Amino acid sequence: MNRQAMTMDRRFFVGGLSAAALLAALPARAAKVKPGADAALIVVDVQNCFVTGGTLPVKGGEEVVPVINRIAGGFRNIVVTQDWHTPGHASFASSHSGKKPFETTKLAYGMQVLWPDHCVQGSDDAALHKDLKLPTAQLVIRKGYNKGVDSYSAFMEADGKTVTGLAGYLKARGIKTVFVTGLATDFCVSWTAQDARKAGFNVYVIEDATRAIDLNGSLAAAWKAMTAKGVKRIQSGDIEVA
Repeated sequence: MNRQAMTMDRRFFVGGLSAAALLAALPARAAKVKPGADAALIVVDVQNCFVTGGTLPVKGGEEVVPVINRIAGGFRNIVVTQDWHTPGHASFASSHSGKKPFETTKLAYGMQVLWPDHCVQGSDDAALHKDLKLPTAQLVIRKGYNKGVDSYSAFMEADGKTVTGLAGYLKARGIKTVFVTGLATDFCVSWTAQDARKAGFNVYVIEDATRAIDLNGSLAAAWKAMTAKGVKRIQSGDIEVA
């Protein structure tokens, strides 16, 4: 082999190694998550009160509806939650003289953010969004119906000891993994996800199927807390829908 041919062969060999090394260094494309019979989709509080025109609107809240509708077809098990407050609920600013919405007060179980009156039982404000299409949902969990105790989580009321029964229901059904969506990311979604982990479930929060209030940095704090508990953060496109 002449010198020129040897040089060209060497360049080709080294170039091939470099290309192979470069490809090996690239991050592998993550496989899509396929929910099985032991997985459940939890749709948190996609209600009129939390979308545009509601009493406690979350910016862009209605944008989660088509995302949830699209991925719902990939789940055999679906649970829906509703905020379901009594009139004069303890979490309402109007129930505390001199207090305004988004201020805090101390209740028997700890500090409580005070909200505008919202999602009052039986009102149109408390109804599920009209465009939410979940005909295969098997269970609706209503929370916040105890007048003196707020309830963000689908699993546990804010006192940290009163359970909703959702964990028992899911375990009885053989559910091991839950995918959490809905409103709002930094309150009811976050508390639901963290309590699901505490109950022993594998937990995913589907970020683009949620929207946040983001009150004084609450969104960043919620993601930090969820991550610390082992909650996985994914997008709807990461889910394999049949």
